[in-house]
Amino acid sequence: MPSAHTVLGPVPGDDLGAVDAHEHLFLRSPALPGDEFEDLERMTAEAAAVRASGIDTVVDLTPVGLGRDPRKLAELCRRTGLRVILATGYHREAHYPAGHWARRLGADELLDVVLTDLTQGVDERDWQGPRPVLSEVRAGIVKLGASYQVITDAERRWFAAGAEAAQRTGVPVAVHCEIGTAAHEVLDLLGELGVPARRVILAHMDRNPDVELHGQLAERGATLVYDTVGRVKYRPESVLVNLIGRIVDAGHIDRLMLGTDVGRRSMIRAYGGGPGMDVLGREFLPRLTRRIGEERVAHIMRTNPARTLVREAVPNSPSRAASRD
Repeated sequence: MPSAHTVLGPVPGDDLGAVDAHEHLFLRSPALPGDEFEDLERMTAEAAAVRASGIDTVVDLTPVGLGRDPRKLAELCRRTGLRVILATGYHREAHYPAGHWARRLGADELLDVVLTDLTQGVDERDWQGPRPVLSEVRAGIVKLGASYQVITDAERRWFAAGAEAAQRTGVPVAVHCEIGTAAHEVLDLLGELGVPARRVILAHMDRNPDVELHGQLAERGATLVYDTVGRVKYRPESVLVNLIGRIVDAGHIDRLMLGTDVGRRSMIRAYGGGPGMDVLGREFLPRLTRRIGEERVAHIMRTNPARTLVREAVPNSPSRAASRD
């Protein structure tokens, strides 16, 4: 049976249960000064609340160099029973300041970093050097990022590395689409790089709640993640409920997953913020169930992730060990 690789090891897709398809459990980014969250005790409490809300697995889409901590993640999973699929790959350009090593490395070295995370173990220091110290935790998905309305030259280099790593290992590719833009361009580029749309997960598409656009992307085979649950500063939750209802009614239920994307300390209850990482299971899913029914919600939360997040079989190819000064 196809499996997804979680922090604590492989799990058959059908055993992932209800999945929050976009979260961050430990995060530090120069693009978000003062909003980092790295405390094990607090994040364990937050994760326990997520588990208590009925979520079994979360996809941690924190990419390389932005605060991943594989040992803390493993401990959090052991304490809470929450399954976590951890990402590797590179975010959009804004998260890597001028002079960052990700901007300087050549194509082979960029690829080596991602392949090492997927096949050997995530670096304990999240590739902040000088040399990797590999943990026993392996990544299970590639995360990439595009800027608002455009994929920059630097991002194209990172897309190339992430796409090749995904092809070699069979993992899916999740892409940050800034405010839900450039989605067709993302699918076009990844297709040119050998990653079919059916293996691509487009994040933040609910930031741009365009039903016609979403239908086009779904027809191309991509999976859309509506991951700003609880972000009423963007739009009322009723807009998201209605968007899901319209996409389901249009026949695209197979192409939807949901998440909360807690990317700031100020959103985390354990840090005194809100709405909390558990808002998806605690508040939104009961409301969505009243709109589209329990069976359809289960399809979005369980059936789709079980198909989308597993590794596909690939021809044997040698992996390259990471080497970086």
